[in-house]
Amino acid sequence: MAYHRPVLLNESIEGLNIKPRGTYVDLTFGGGGHSRLVLDKLEKKGRLFAFDQDPDAVQNAGSDRRLVFIQANFRYMRNFLRYHEVSGVDGILADLGISSHQIDQPDRGFSFRSEAALDMRMDTSSPKSAVHVLNEYPEKELARIFREYGEIKNAGRVARTIVGGRSEGSIGTTGDLEDVLGHLIPQQTRSKFLARIYQAIRIEVNEEMDVLKEMLMQTADWLNPGGRLVVITYHSLEDRLVKNFMRSGNTEGKVEKDFYGAPQTEWRQVNRKVIVPEPGELKENNRARSAKLRIAEKI
Repeated sequence: MAYHRPVLLNESIEGLNIKPRGTYVDLTFGGGGHSRLVLDKLEKKGRLFAFDQDPDAVQNAGSDRRLVFIQANFRYMRNFLRYHEVSGVDGILADLGISSHQIDQPDRGFSFRSEAALDMRMDTSSPKSAVHVLNEYPEKELARIFREYGEIKNAGRVARTIVGGRSEGSIGTTGDLEDVLGHLIPQQTRSKFLARIYQAIRIEVNEEMDVLKEMLMQTADWLNPGGRLVVITYHSLEDRLVKNFMRSGNTEGKVEKDFYGAPQTEWRQVNRKVIVPEPGELKENNRARSAKLRIAEKI
């Protein structure tokens, strides 16, 4: 089984507009699918810095001298590029979300389709897991997470049910969580409901929204003029942040204007209409169905 099948692979690499001697950053290395295509387009003097906090990704790094693999969260991009004495880069790529490898590993607890311990940590050395969130967070905080990150309509009721359930015993496995939620799970839309529950918990465990904001705000400082930022998102929360940033230079989407009312931004949107997978890709890879690709160029 492949580690991960990259989504919108050719479209994202094309979006980077790769210079053979350029310097690039792959913020979500995973199985190395995007990185391999980037390396195919680089000459000997080209460089690629690849980030991944998941220790399982290290085995895919290989020994290409042009590739520097960094086992770290991409929120620390600034620190590591400084460490490696990089002055600027020509492209930054981020394929957000969870990899097929992580979903298909039952012991990681990312999927409700297998009985497993509730973990959901992308960085397995992190002290905060799904078990901690479900058993330690106050009801009000749980409700906020399910409402904001899972867009669950009855988030308050879900939170109350979890707090009530954990009073009778720790919620430690995927089965425990489903048993506690019980009658709240709509049978006709069971998978969709549980997917949103798991998405909300996973985002909280990995601080995904904060990490994404931090990363986006660093990109303008590192991209050379004409450099490209290429981001693939998988849910509306991520896509909204990326869309706002590429339009305005901040994640709130507030467009600053000069004295004459002209928009002030460091970015040119390369694709004003979001790029989504073609029907052929969707047929081969069902996990690509929610993917959206946005590309911006540093002015």
